[in-house]
Amino acid sequence: MARPTVRWGAFLGLGVLWWWAVLRLAFAPGAGVLEGAVAAGGWGLGLLPVHCVPKTRATGVMGAGRWRVAWRTARVTMASPPRRSDAGSGPS
Repeated sequence: MARPTVRWGAFLGLGVLWWWAVLRLAFAPGAGVLEGAVAAGGWGLGLLPVHCVPKTRATGVMGAGRWRVAWRTARVTMASPPRRSDAGSGPS
């Protein structure tokens, strides 16, 4: 029970610290490097891909040796057929 409480307390504390830095940068004329570093660090953490999963648990993941085969077949199937001169420019 103490773990979730400590975790939420840490999140709340870091969130308050980040908002303090952002608001100080926006409204205080004496804001400096410390506030900028805290705000930029928090913004950078917001860009982390939290939806990522380990490769072993991902759906549709291919084995290491299958990439060559996949690229070869993709190149073959992605090639567009040659255009015919009487085909026109598109659907009519």
